[in-house]
Amino acid sequence: MTSSSDQIFLTQKFSAHNYAPLEVVLAEGRGVWLWDVDGHKYLDMLAAYSAMNFGHGNPRLLAAAEKQLKKLTLASRAFYNDQLGEFCKDLAALCGMQKVLPVNTGVEAVETALKAARKWGYEVKGVEPDQANIICFENNFAGRTISVVSFSTSSSASAGFGPLTPGFRIASFSDIATVERQIDKNTVAVLIEPIQGEGGVLLPPAGFLADLRKLCDTSKMLLIADEIQTGLCRTGKIFACEHEGVTPDMYILGKSLGGGIIPVSAVISSEQVMGVFTPGTHGSTFGGNPLGCAIGREVMSLIKDERPHEHALQLGDYFMTQLRALNSPHIGAIRGRGLMIGVDIRKESGPAKDFCKALKKHGLLCKDTREQTIRFTPPLVIDRAELDFALQGIKQVFSK
Repeated sequence: MTSSSDQIFLTQKFSAHNYAPLEVVLAEGRGVWLWDVDGHKYLDMLAAYSAMNFGHGNPRLLAAAEKQLKKLTLASRAFYNDQLGEFCKDLAALCGMQKVLPVNTGVEAVETALKAARKWGYEVKGVEPDQANIICFENNFAGRTISVVSFSTSSSASAGFGPLTPGFRIASFSDIATVERQIDKNTVAVLIEPIQGEGGVLLPPAGFLADLRKLCDTSKMLLIADEIQTGLCRTGKIFACEHEGVTPDMYILGKSLGGGIIPVSAVISSEQVMGVFTPGTHGSTFGGNPLGCAIGREVMSLIKDERPHEHALQLGDYFMTQLRALNSPHIGAIRGRGLMIGVDIRKESGPAKDFCKALKKHGLLCKDTREQTIRFTPPLVIDRAELDFALQGIKQVFSK
């Protein structure tokens, strides 16, 4: 069954209706296979935009959730939460930071980071009142709230929602000089996705993040890394910034932090930056709830035990090598890191969406982005045999 937009409706099946139960999903692919309501089987090559980094129904994460479900779950700040402190301690250690502010969704975390940067600018840097500005990049995507769409360069995200929030400036994702030209005495931060996922899996030039780090240091600006899609092992490192040896002043994490079970996100930074928030100046009713924290703690434990970033690096290199070997006339470019891969479709071959529809017929769930790019971001628990299955379908579609 499909919707009008050809998006697959996926559902857990029950053997009483001749459908595969969830246990079969886990046994056959550790959570990388899905069934639609008609019983058709698909390999997930999207992982819900990296929310399912560790697979659908990962047994470790389900066990942690089930254990917490029998205790306090979605409590607000009015109740004592024995999971919150350990969650913050573990996440701060993972990021090499001092302070954690847990929230719920990715865009809520982005909004939190923007507020922190502005307040830091006024209280620490000494920016003129209500004059703070933040530099963002072309083709960015950070969510759909009013403030976030205000710095989008996509008219589909911002059109019809004005007046837009001021205080944002746009630079090129590939030219450090354009960043320098946007800086003035009131610039408090640079917000960047180390790889632009929604932008088409775009990587900055080699050395760009390192140059950006130096520029932020010399100009007394915060470097904010939006690692909601790239973080927690997707690109072959725990954080994508690590590929250039860069540590930002602030991490924004989400999606896979909740293990594909519940939305969990967080902003992680230093005492100096996060210390600008005092009681009453910011909050999140369900941010840091016990259930989310318990799952997030198990996610971090899984990363430590299983090192999925190493697996992602190896399989990502293999997958890109095999894609390039296709020499398809339909492919314009292939790029990525780890298991975050973009394939550009030549305009004369038609839009990427048509190729995604064809791949669906071969049992692959993929997603187009920015008209001409297919994004391949499978769960990190995928194995080589499953990637070979994907490559068989890709070869058939791209050889026509």
